[in-house]
Parts: sequence; C-alpha cells; structure tokens
Amino acid sequence: MTFARAGIIAPLSLDDYKRMDGFKGLSKALSMDSQALVDEVKTSGLRGRGGAAFPTGIKWQTVHDAPATQKYIVCNADEGDSGTFADRLVMEADPYLLIEGMIIAGLAVGATQGYIYLRSEYPIAHAVLQQAIEKAYTANYLGAAIQGSDKHFDLEVRLGAEAYICGEETALLESLEGKRGTVRFKPPLPAIEGLFGQPTVVNNVLSLAAIPFIAAEGGATYQAYGCGRSRGTMPFQLAGNIQYGGLVELPFGSTLRDLVEGFGGGMASGRPVRAIQVGGPLGAYLPVSQLDLPLDYEVFAEAGAVLGHGGIVVFDDTVDMLAQAQFSMAFCAAESCGKCTPCRIGSVRGVEVIERIRQNIDREKNKALLDELCDTMIDGSLCAMGGMTPFPVRSAYTHFPEGFQGTTGEPA
Repeated sequence: MTFARAGIIAPLSLDDYKRMDGFKGLSKALSMDSQALVDEVKTSGLRGRGGAAFPTGIKWQTVHDAPATQKYIVCNADEGDSGTFADRLVMEADPYLLIEGMIIAGLAVGATQGYIYLRSEYPIAHAVLQQAIEKAYTANYLGAAIQGSDKHFDLEVRLGAEAYICGEETALLESLEGKRGTVRFKPPLPAIEGLFGQPTVVNNVLSLAAIPFIAAEGGATYQAYGCGRSRGTMPFQLAGNIQYGGLVELPFGSTLRDLVEGFGGGMASGRPVRAIQVGGPLGAYLPVSQLDLPLDYEVFAEAGAVLGHGGIVVFDDTVDMLAQAQFSMAFCAAESCGKCTPCRIGSVRGVEVIERIRQNIDREKNKALLDELCDTMIDGSLCAMGGMTPFPVRSAYTHFPEGFQGTTGEPA
C-alpha cells in the first residue's frame, strides 16, 4: 500500500508513477469537498506513524475548522530513530507519493504552502526531492491552478541540522522558523497555532505517504487492514544482529516473531536472541518471552512498550543491558533541547546513577533512586524526549535484572 512502487519505477519518472496509479488519489481529491476528504481519512483509521500514533483525521479536522487566511502542511522527515529508514526509502524510491500526499492534505484543510523538514544526513533524498518537486511544478501538479482546477499548493524542502529533538513537532516548527530547536509549551497545539502562529498539519512521511491510497481507494478499504484501533499497514524496519535486515510492510496484528524469525531469519551471529528494542532509542527493550506480542499500538502500550516509527533492533545474548540502559540516559543528555529540568538534568543524573550501580556502590539504594528519577522524568518532562527515556531504562532492569548486578567496586 505504501511501497508498491519502490524499486519498480524510476523514482523521478512521472510516467512511471502515473502508470502505477500515481496521482489517482489527487485526481479524485480535486473533485471532492474538503470535509469529504477529511472524513475519508477519519474513516481509514490512519494514525500518526511518527511515534505518538495520534489519529490523523482528528488533527486534520482541527486544522480544517480553524479560521485563518494561511495554513500550512509540514512533513516531518527528520527520521532520527535508531534502526529506521522507511522515510528515506519513500523519498528516494517514490518521491511523488509524498508530494501527492502533501497536496491532498493541503486540499483537505485549506493549506496552500507545504514544507518538507528533511534531516541533513539524507543528501540523496534531498537531491531526489528537489528534482521531483521541480518536475511536479513543470507538470502542473504543484503551483497555481493544479491540473486546471482552482486549487493552489506550493512545496519546499528545508534541511535540519542533525538535532534529534527536532523530530518533536514543536521543536521542528521552531527550527523551520529559523530559531533554535527547542520544545514549545502545549497548548496551544500546532493545529491551532503552528508554523508562524498559523494552523498547521504536522505529519510524518509515512502518514502522508498513506494518503494517496486512501484518497484513491477510500478510507474503508484502508481500514479493512490491521487490527483493533491499529488500522492499515506499517513498514517495519529490521536492523541490528539479524540475518536479513530490511523493510517489511505488514498489516498491524503480525508478531515480533513473524518479523525477527520469519522475515529476518534469526540472529546473524547464530546465538540466541536476548533483547529487541522497538520504536527507536526511546522504545522499550523486550525479552524473548514477548516475541509473540501482536504489533498493535494498544497492545504494546499495555506492555509498557511503543511501536513508534516501526524500527526494530535485535540483540543476541552477548548484549550488556546495563550498558544499554546507561546509553539511553546518555542519548537523552546529548540530544535534550535543555528547556526543561527533568530532561536536561535528570538524564545526566541517570548516567551517574547507573554508573554507580555498575560499580556496585550502594546498589539497592541507587536502583531505588533510578526508579524515582524515572518517575520524575516521565511526569515532569515537557515532551517525549525526557518523558520516554525511562521506557528503555525501566524495561532493561525489569526484564533483564541480572544485568544490574554490578561487576566491580566495593560490595553493596
């Protein structure tokens, strides 16, 4: 549904794209009322593929209903999670899919300007997108009077500057405005006051890439895939110590075992699986006992885990889970925007506390202190950077307690 053309068409060929149903969704959208478009997205059950899994249709409805003379569509293409590359594949292999999705989003909410916020580490994607946008303007899919209609939509690419925090939507908007990428207080939500204070749709690449199919085939067709409240498909990305890394697009409801053992072929090292991190550096580490968890937003939430952007990193039994927990805190310390104390200071203290556990210094007291620190970061952080860093840390000492026994130093 999302990667039907990837690897088959020439990425910059408009003829190839149209031959495989490209711009079919846009053609239908141009003849539809804006509210009808929003309703189709609601019917589809599509949720944000960037991590928060917020219903896309509700976000669009909010922007649609907001009174303003200027509205924006912003694509979050700052794909920074470990083990993820689905956004890059969309942009490099099928760039018109993203462009079409953004145009349809503009038609649905009344936005005439779009921006793709692209991570600077993707130079090939940048070059491909620039050429694809230029060709789309020439072919009258962008600009004024799109395909002879009275609709107008402009699109530009803006490069990020290697800041993980700019994957958070409000920090991204700050960066787009030319400011330092720090998290904004919410409310107001970006759907009400977003880019330059105007109503703004901020969606991930994969969310926007799902829109052409929904517009072309109808929300009910998309909704027929998946399970529970997790509808449609998800591109799961396999990385780490695994036989066959790559991307597998599956309906929600498949299991980690299907991916790791079936598609991934098990461990590259031939050793047993010990831990699987799902959802990037802020995702929980799952033990082998949870390999049969269905890939479903609510099921993962109940297990204290997240699906996030669909990145899956596999570790064998040589992994040091104490080191992984410490890395999670160190990553937060390095990538925090610094605006709130629980994230800025808590992550630094977290690294220090875990080091004391590693050194076998007052181990039980420091374990209790680490747990309290995690509570503070979850409850007090402004955004998911600090609020979710405890997920991998807690999962490490909950599912792999033997890794927290200490190796050196004085007895506790």
